[in-house]
Amino acid sequence: MAEKSHQEGYPTKAYGWAARDQSGVLSPFNFSRRATGEKDVAFKVLFCGVCHTDLHMIKNEWGISSYPVVPGHEIVGQVTAVGSKVEKFKVGDKVGVGYMIGSCHSCDSCHDDLENYCPEVILTSGGTYHDGTTTYGGFSDIMIADEHYAVRIPENLPLDSGAPLLCAGITVYSPLKFYGLDKPGMHVGVVGLGGLGHVAVKFAKAMGVKVTVISTSLKKKEEALEHLGAHSFLVSRDPHQMQAATGTMDGIIDTVSAAHPLLPLIGLLKTQGKLVLVGAPAKPLELPVFPLIMGRKIVGGSSIGGMKETQEMIDFAAKNNITADVEVIPMEYVNTAFERLSKADVRYRFVIDVGNTLKI
Repeated sequence: MAEKSHQEGYPTKAYGWAARDQSGVLSPFNFSRRATGEKDVAFKVLFCGVCHTDLHMIKNEWGISSYPVVPGHEIVGQVTAVGSKVEKFKVGDKVGVGYMIGSCHSCDSCHDDLENYCPEVILTSGGTYHDGTTTYGGFSDIMIADEHYAVRIPENLPLDSGAPLLCAGITVYSPLKFYGLDKPGMHVGVVGLGGLGHVAVKFAKAMGVKVTVISTSLKKKEEALEHLGAHSFLVSRDPHQMQAATGTMDGIIDTVSAAHPLLPLIGLLKTQGKLVLVGAPAKPLELPVFPLIMGRKIVGGSSIGGMKETQEMIDFAAKNNITADVEVIPMEYVNTAFERLSKADVRYRFVIDVGNTLKI
């Protein structure tokens, strides 16, 4: 097949897999990428992670999806063309694109390198770009992105197991840094041992923090302690264990997206401890105020990170050999993968081998 044109100012033909309706079933899809600009990079997609957010989007569970939806926002690949004013990248470079692909560049958040909190942030999949076109994600052969929203992938970071760091990795790295839970010797709890939780353990350990995994089930104890190297394990449904751990943690990263009580977690915090929520339950959680007042404790949130911090995270991961634990799959397996993901049947992230298995 002839090499695709990435001529500046002209749309690029692309091919991928998309969901057409709320059934969420994906099938092959031909489409056009937006016209490439002078600050854009075009890259061949090699791997793309499968995030739980993708499942919400293809089924329109948040009520914001516009079909067809091409999912995927943990995207890594190799640059095939650059715009005339691109400064950061050259053809052949390894690059990544995460959850966002644009912002306003004029608000306080953008000025503070917090593009992820821009009121006009543009999502990589299912968003609307500046020119009015729909954004399509990484379940496709080619991506186009403004160089500001692409990160350089270090040579020593594996592309397949590095891809999920562009969403899952930055989602846990950012709150560890911002809330000051990255100091050696601190004690941090991680609630939930899934796609987010397992990389939270790895990042916290690399920062020199003592890590306790908090789970509803004893089943994950061996995995947490022996495979991931957490320092301790706590069963949240065991009142004796919870009582013994009362007031022992400087902070907690809560990755659970299902409804769950916050009071027991708040009880684990030391005075002035911080409970940070990065999972997004569909229904509001009950927040008990009295224990916050009596311990000057904080309940906060965090959502991915700005581009500067995302590059910092990727570099930190490469330096400390941090990757996600992944199951690499072919594109045609993606519908089965989503079925398994809905049942939490993955350890811990599906990654699609787009470069080798997307058949055109």
